[in-house]
Amino acid sequence: MAKQRAQSRGLLWAVIGGAVLAAAIVVGVLVAVTSQGGTAQPASSSPPTPTAGPTSSTSTGEVVDAAAVEAGWVPEPITTDPESYLRAAIEAAGTVDTTRATRDEWVTYLDTWFTPDPRFQDPDEQAAQTARYQLTMRDAVIFPDQVWDSLARQNGRVIASTMGEISFTPVPDYDGDDMFIGTSDVVLTFTQTGEDGAESSYEEQVRVSAQVLCGEASVPAPGSAQAAGDCKLIRYFDAALSD
Repeated sequence: MAKQRAQSRGLLWAVIGGAVLAAAIVVGVLVAVTSQGGTAQPASSSPPTPTAGPTSSTSTGEVVDAAAVEAGWVPEPITTDPESYLRAAIEAAGTVDTTRATRDEWVTYLDTWFTPDPRFQDPDEQAAQTARYQLTMRDAVIFPDQVWDSLARQNGRVIASTMGEISFTPVPDYDGDDMFIGTSDVVLTFTQTGEDGAESSYEEQVRVSAQVLCGEASVPAPGSAQAAGDCKLIRYFDAALSD
């Protein structure tokens, strides 16, 4: 995979079926990530010292909602391990089963992974920024409506699997050691069912970045076993960061 920063913003899931899916509708998808930007008033203006990644972690194997699997989704882990959480969050943005849930249900589920960005001090500003991050996810990261509809017409399912090591990038304008940006190569496995009932599959590889908080400022999912300090999702990026 090229290690250079993606130059374009916006929809980068561009998955086109090959010979295996020649009879299928062309599918498009995107995931990627750009550098931190915006007009935020950060808690600190001094960038942290670059680090190779987290040095300590705890993972219990528990999840927020085990029933997510029944809908064809990745369950959100309950963990303080940034790498484990990043892998799950990145895979959750590309794992769906159109025969079990709608796109709106999937998006609503992904919203529950988010927590406010602690670099924003004012609660209203935090809420507004989280809403912007969620809008970016809807518009530039997960499968758009037209792709979902194409998949649904053929009972499409997609499994996203992170591959290799997570590369870590320092979080801009943050002095803490509990927020992480991670990037991973991802293999998307598309499976569709034809009119004759026969299944066909196709794989594509993309590169995805996400930002997570694993500190006391994280807000647990209501009614779950999550606690403050467990990892939560800050954002997905609309173009992949590189190491």
